[in-house]
Parts: sequence; C-alpha cells; structure tokens
Amino acid sequence: MNALKILFVSPEVDPFVKVGGLADMAGSLPKGLAALGHDVRVVCPYYGLARERPGWTALEETLGVDVGPRALWARTWRTTLPGSRVPVYLIEHDAFFARGGVYDGPWGPHGDNDLRFAFLCRAALALCQQLRWIPDVAHGHDWTTGLLPVLLNTTLRATELGRVASVFTIHNLEHQGYANPRVLDFARIPRSEFRPDSVESFGSVNMMKAGLYHSTKLTTVSPTYAREIRTPEGGWGLDPVLRFRGGDLIGILNGIDTTVWNPATDRLLAARYDEGDLRGKALCKAALREETGLAADADAPVFGVVSRLASQKGLDLLAAALPRVMEEMRVQFVILGTGDAGLQDAFSGLAARHRGRLAARIGYSNELSHRIQAGSDFFVMPSRAEPCGLTQMYAMNYGTPPIVRATGGLADTVEQYAEGKGLGTGFLFGEASARALYYTIGWACSTFYDRPADLAALRANGMRKDFSWNRSAERYEEVYRWAVEARRRA
Repeated sequence: MNALKILFVSPEVDPFVKVGGLADMAGSLPKGLAALGHDVRVVCPYYGLARERPGWTALEETLGVDVGPRALWARTWRTTLPGSRVPVYLIEHDAFFARGGVYDGPWGPHGDNDLRFAFLCRAALALCQQLRWIPDVAHGHDWTTGLLPVLLNTTLRATELGRVASVFTIHNLEHQGYANPRVLDFARIPRSEFRPDSVESFGSVNMMKAGLYHSTKLTTVSPTYAREIRTPEGGWGLDPVLRFRGGDLIGILNGIDTTVWNPATDRLLAARYDEGDLRGKALCKAALREETGLAADADAPVFGVVSRLASQKGLDLLAAALPRVMEEMRVQFVILGTGDAGLQDAFSGLAARHRGRLAARIGYSNELSHRIQAGSDFFVMPSRAEPCGLTQMYAMNYGTPPIVRATGGLADTVEQYAEGKGLGTGFLFGEASARALYYTIGWACSTFYDRPADLAALRANGMRKDFSWNRSAERYEEVYRWAVEARRRA
C-alpha cells in the first residue's frame, strides 16, 4: 500500500512536555507509524517549560498565522522524537506559550486557552503550507485541537488543505473546552458554524463537540470507553453526538513504550529481570522497602499505587478501605501521587499511623514510579473512570498483577483471575465502593499466601502480553486509510 503523510497535532508530546497519557501517545504512536513506512510529522507548542535543547534548530522562515484581525507571527523549532527520525515542530509564540503551565497556572485554567489552542491548530496547518508538505490526514487530540477539522471543512476548504482528511482522538471526554464565541472570529471560522449541530453548546463554543462533528473519523483510547461515552452515564452531555457519529467511532487501545518500561533493561531498578528469571524482582522488592521505609517483612505482600490523587481515580475508595485493610491483613502499601489536598492528608495520616507498613510519598517521581512497579507484588488502580490507563499495562509488563475496577481501558487490558486454572492477569471488581475494593485486596492477599502457583501464573501471563504500540499503529493505519477514502468521496 502507498505510504501516507500524517500530521500529528497535540498540546503535549513526551518527552518535550507531558501532563498525562496524551503525551505518551503523541510521543510513541508516530514512531510506530513511521516504522510502518509512513511520513509522520508532529506539531506542538514551544512552551516556557520546554525551552531550547541541544540538537534543536530554528527554521529560517518566520511562520505567519492567519488569526484575528491581522496575522500573528511565530518561530518554528525542529527536532525529532528520540530514537527515531520523526520530525517534531514546536511553535514558539511567547504571548500564548511562554508560561509555565500547559493548561493551568496558579490561578487555575489560563483565561485565553481558547485562543492559545486555536492558534496552535491554525499554525500547524500554516506550517504544512510553508513546508509545501500537504498531509493526507491530520490527527488531532482532545478539545485543544477541536477546531482543526473545522478549519479544514470551512476556512481552508478551497485551498490545497481542503482535501486533507481528519482523525480526532478523544482521550478524556470530561474536559470539553467551552469557549466564548470570540474564538470563531479569532480563528477566522464562519459565524454560521455557531449552531447546535456544529460547535455551539449552551451558548458557548464547545471545542470538543466541534471536533466530534467535523472530523472525518473519530477514535478513542479503548473499546470499552468507546461504548461508555455513547451512554448518558458516560457521555458528559455529548452522548447524542457520539451516537450520531457512532459509525465513525472506533476504540483503539493505547500502547506503552517498551523501550522505557521494560524490567529486563530498566536502569532505574535495583536489579533487572524478565519472565524467565524473576530473581531480580525479589531484589527490587527489598530495595523498595528500604527506599520507602517499609519494614523488612519478606513474607508480606507489597501493594503499589502510582496515581493522581483524585476521586476519578478511585483513590477516595482506597483511603476509605485502607484502615480496615491495615487492621485485618498482613500487607504493606507504597503510595506515590499528588492531587486532592484531602486525599494527600488522608494518605499521609495513614502512613503516620502505620509506620513501617504504609509509605506515602506526596509528589511525583519517575524514578520511584518505576521502582514501585518492579518492587510491588500487586498494583492498585480502583478508577471510577479510566478511558485507557497505562500504569496497569506497566504493572503487567513488570510482573505485578493489577487490582482494577472493570471500567474503560482497565476492563480491556486486565483479564480476570480464575483460581486454580492458571488464567488471568489481575483482579477486577465492578462496584465503585470501598467495600468492593477491600474484598478484592483480600482476594489478592489470600492468593499471595495460599496459592503461590496461581500468583506465578498471573505474573507470567501479564509479562507475555504485548502492550507495545505495534498493534495500535496498525489499527490507526486502517483508520487513516478509511478516513482518506471517505474524505475523497465527500
């Protein structure tokens, strides 16, 4: 088949700027697509927190961006995704991007986020024209790129960009990018699009809705999440739109970067190991205990948590379940995360009361997150909602069976343990309650003490799973070709 030219537009790209899982996808999927022979180019902002690095070069020609009453100007920096030849173009415009936070500042969300990300969309397309590189498909991500397909369908329809197909990925439907209608004038989008079957919602522009209505094809980050968001319970008010576009919506699981998350090569660990030789995992467990101040109780299971501390992640359920768990079970916990102040205080208080058995590190450490995955016996992820999730995949790759609620991507990636049959990769529960989580932790605990052969099978099953981006890249290739064919027929 012919190679495709694919434009990636994202507000964050790992390793240049990262807030969440979106950055992981934007930094990994293009490499998988390039390995299939496609010409992939990535565009993101040049933020204040992602200043020039060695090897970056600035394009000689200034980039003119047609927004507002007169064009604004930007400088474009070029580099590549590490370990690849995939070009990354970073758009420098200090008025919008020379600030510390990607979406938020100390005062909350930036008040001009609508203009900032409209500028990103228009700049990405202007850059294609400047480079004389017209993509077959433009791939945008979440509400920040919701105006990208609108521009292709309206303002730029009569230009060489008018034939470009669009794919729009929903990473988290909860965040929709409500904006003042001023953003249409700024982006030079016709005011006629301010209607309910285009970009309007409750008297405002809904940038997520804009992407859902105008993109050629839609994806989201797991098959189960694709079903959940079409329901009133999971659709955050946009379920009618998603049911309307249901024939163009497909759920494709994210992958993980197995060059980074691999216990056989991970230099952040006290010892390395693989499925055939798990002796290094025991050494990682001992090192994790020492690093976090847990007692040297070699016979007790260690449960790990690496998460944003938020009710969406189900961490309030864990905080409610832990007092009984710590009283009734011989277990140890290591918790790493930051977020809700009440949850931070709750876990810090539990750590003080159960010193030597429960360690809570408030904050984030990439290094410690790797060591928790490797040194734990189980990984706890009780999310109320989880579009895809990556940490449960990291856990299985590291031989650490996850304990998860059966929702979104968690239900798609973790296979339920079947006692005595050597089947499954982890433990799932359905009810979003502290009680259900307590009993599931107890189930894992009894497996550790009473069924070591089953635990060994769970570890091996998880480590054999292929969570790389290879399969996802092949699925996206299919969607791109589907989108290009549909656009050319339109």
